[in-house]
Amino acid sequence: MNIPERIAVRLPQLVFPFSEAFYNHNRVPKLGFVPFLTHKRHLGLGQGFSKKMSSSMENCHVDVQNKLEVVRPATEVYAQEGIEALKAGKVIAVPTDTLYGFACDACSLEAVSSIYEMKGRKHTSPLAICVGDVSHIKHFAVTEYLPHGLLDSLLPGPVTVILRRGESSALEKSLNPGLDSVGVRVPDCNFIRAVARGLGKAVALTSANLSGQPSSLCIKDFENLWNRCAYVYDGGALPSNGAGSTIVDLTLPGKYKILRPGSAREETLAILEKHSLVEEAPVI
Repeated sequence: MNIPERIAVRLPQLVFPFSEAFYNHNRVPKLGFVPFLTHKRHLGLGQGFSKKMSSSMENCHVDVQNKLEVVRPATEVYAQEGIEALKAGKVIAVPTDTLYGFACDACSLEAVSSIYEMKGRKHTSPLAICVGDVSHIKHFAVTEYLPHGLLDSLLPGPVTVILRRGESSALEKSLNPGLDSVGVRVPDCNFIRAVARGLGKAVALTSANLSGQPSSLCIKDFENLWNRCAYVYDGGALPSNGAGSTIVDLTLPGKYKILRPGSAREETLAILEKHSLVEEAPVI
């Protein structure tokens, strides 16, 4: 049983706060500010409800509607518009199997720069990439030296594998310049995988939050950054402890090093040991 299968028995099924039909009217949920103004007499406001307050409410309604224009349900029906946004060099927000993330075309220098800017992230902090299927990893990183079946046992799942980039990598040199390795994810999440497949290239993926701030488990957690995204895809509240993915360095043949315990440390260690990898000795 691989990581997704073991974790699936422990995690509740995601619950979407809005049905897909609910989003279909103008493609966003509507809030009830206008009816509130229409029926103000019933609230005892009557003639005394000032024009200033009325104007403030209307402005609030417009602001909320502008924010909600970017929100979509994270279903495969909406994946194509996300793909088109990435092709246009835009940033989208997506759910994964651990946290909400910001995603863009990893080969777009402008889009990658936008992610660093919106997060307030140092350019010395590398970005991971996401691909749609395990079989796609070999186009972006060296995999020949890994034990047969190792990646298929770890992924899809809440694990980031650090691999050697290699000279034949399809990644742009502008992504994580100066590094000869890259973090790769294949989340156990149908939506982001559909987007990655449709893009046909690597997707740069990082947590949807300001750098140094708590990770996001629902779209409300990063509402202050919605206006920086072409679309925000709502997958409901994620059943995670906020630990993020387990990060394991596999750049040395036959060895591993856990860089971040994350949400699947024990399962990851069991798989690594099953494939006869040994822990890299610490540098003294």
